Amino acid sequence: MFSLNESNRYYLYPYPTDMRKSFYTLSGIVTNQMGKNVRDGDAFIFINANCTCMKIL
Repeated sequence: MFSLNESNRYYLYPYPTDMRKSFYTLSGIVTNQMGKNVRDGDAFIFINANCTCMKIL
C-alpha cells in the first residue's frame, strides 16, 4: 500500500487517456513517453477526455 502526501512527486499526463487501458499499458506510457520509472515512488495521473475519471499509478 502507498500513501499520497506532500513528499511525493506528481506527474500529470498532458493528453486525454482511454480509461480502459490496463496498468501495464499506462506503465508503458510512463516509461516510454514520460521518461520516468513507475517504481520510483512518484504518482502518475491520467485523466479521460471529459475530465470525469482519473487513474493514479
